Amino acid sequence: MIKVAMLAACAGLVFKGLAAEPNGDGFASVFNGKDLSGWIGATQSYVVQDSALYSLPDKHGNLMLEKQYSDFVLRLEFQLAANGNNGVVLRMKDVNGSPTRSGMELQILDDGGDQYKSLKDYQYNGSIYGIAPAKRGFLKPAGQWNAQEVRAIGSRITIVLNGTVIVDADLKDVRKTLDGIEHPGLHNAQGYLGLMAHYTRVGFRNIRIKEIKQGDSCAGT
Repeated sequence: MIKVAMLAACAGLVFKGLAAEPNGDGFASVFNGKDLSGWIGATQSYVVQDSALYSLPDKHGNLMLEKQYSDFVLRLEFQLAANGNNGVVLRMKDVNGSPTRSGMELQILDDGGDQYKSLKDYQYNGSIYGIAPAKRGFLKPAGQWNAQEVRAIGSRITIVLNGTVIVDADLKDVRKTLDGIEHPGLHNAQGYLGLMAHYTRVGFRNIRIKEIKQGDSCAGT
């Protein structure tokens, strides 16, 4: 398990929501709070309101950054409506593909929703869907903003929700998927990064990313 202190040192974070960034930390905003410039895919499934990006409750599809990423640290805030369902999708080979087959999906879900009383542990919020269940109990109630960091460094995926590491998984150790389904994109080294709308309203804001280049001192954490 990676220590939170080590994560903070590498990412330049003090976990208190999305904390103030030190100078020269290398993070770049990928959402301008005004429109979908720089995004491709299911643009019809999202709307910008009050400087935040919201998935539409009657739409679905993948909204992806037009650039592909390999190793990175992603920071964002998200807000779930009751029974909200979305996902952060990583290293997708196909913008319009299935997130669990073309890449991987990190679940964003209202765990307290009445529609989700009897899910598998790998389906709840923060989990790498079908692969690695997340620790539960750190998601804020529907309507409140959550701060999340995703670190994708080589085969290691680490997710920090509201200051707590909820997933720390090395994909090279996956011999058998928990859902019993093949995930051919799980080991992609590079691909598209974005969000997965699923017929509910989920908000996103303060979306920032830092690319980790080969040889970076944090790449081996």
